Amino acid sequence: MIVILQPQADRNSDEFRALLAALDARPDITTRVHEVVGRQQTLTEIYLLGDTASLDQAEIESLPGVDRVVRISREYRIIGRHRDDRRPAGFEYNGIQFDQEELHVFPGLCAVDTRAHVETMLRALREHGVQCTRMGAYKPRTSPYAFQGHGRECLPWVFELAGKYGIRVIAMEITHEDHITEIREALEQTGNPTGVMLQIGTRNTQNFELLKSAGRQREFPVLLKRGFGITLEESLHAAEYLASEGNARIVFALRGMKTNLGDPHRNLVDFSHVPVVRRLTRLPVCIDPSHSVGTRDRGPEGLLEIQHATAQGIVAGANMVLVDFHPDPATALVDGPQALTLAELPGFLEDVAIVREAWERRTRLAKPQSPV
Repeated sequence: MIVILQPQADRNSDEFRALLAALDARPDITTRVHEVVGRQQTLTEIYLLGDTASLDQAEIESLPGVDRVVRISREYRIIGRHRDDRRPAGFEYNGIQFDQEELHVFPGLCAVDTRAHVETMLRALREHGVQCTRMGAYKPRTSPYAFQGHGRECLPWVFELAGKYGIRVIAMEITHEDHITEIREALEQTGNPTGVMLQIGTRNTQNFELLKSAGRQREFPVLLKRGFGITLEESLHAAEYLASEGNARIVFALRGMKTNLGDPHRNLVDFSHVPVVRRLTRLPVCIDPSHSVGTRDRGPEGLLEIQHATAQGIVAGANMVLVDFHPDPATALVDGPQALTLAELPGFLEDVAIVREAWERRTRLAKPQSPV
């Protein structure tokens, strides 16, 4: 059960302390307080855990300071979409709004290699009006001998260049809680010229201690990728781990499932789950066509198969696209065979706009028509 307080609720007031004491006094009930930052206002919510079925909803709603009560209808208490749930969804970060209505494209380097390549990439993004990118400083790899990323050493100049070219948000994978501290320190050192969305990759979807660490900090939103070999439900529980620690600014990413049934692609595309995640949760949904397809192959009509996968996700309602580009894919240190070239960037963005328009037309068609 979620107890939503009135918008003007003050967590330091006597009224709030009295309400919390009254809820804590209920037998077999524990409470947890969260703040939800929406586009228009910040709401305080109290989560009641335990034997909530015995609680009288009307009685709870009559307590001083309570605006309304939402009964939990699914396991995902915080990220879930519940019956009669009118809580604000989505979040704003560094001037960019993320929710189930918006669409943002994050083209960039899967792994940071050279300063020149980063600057060339970011300059191209500015020329095409793109404010978000992906830049991998920490790279978990299957082989211990493969390039693991430049790590903290590259952070200051990556952030400085992002600020120079007007990049507002960088999606950057982390593999250890220390990386959060390193990112924070590098941003402070460079004067916070940009923002970072912490990315938890598919290998770490069930690294519960990392999830807790990313959830406890409130500075950075988190992009959580679906685990490549676990169910959708298990991956959504991982997102709930983040939110249960206090950080509900989460984007959920689909990136394909590891199975030979997806051959010849790198992974079996799971983008049919975009509307499922939108239905079950209030989270923005990201797709990663680069790591799903894993090649630069084209169809007979001339379109890249990565473009086709991108279109599948966007036309199903995706809110974010994470896609690999590189100024010189042949020299990329990670995933060069799937990276698109900068010459292909304008066409890719135009194709995204075409498919997004199709999604908008589909949703308008689906809305109930007013009687004449």
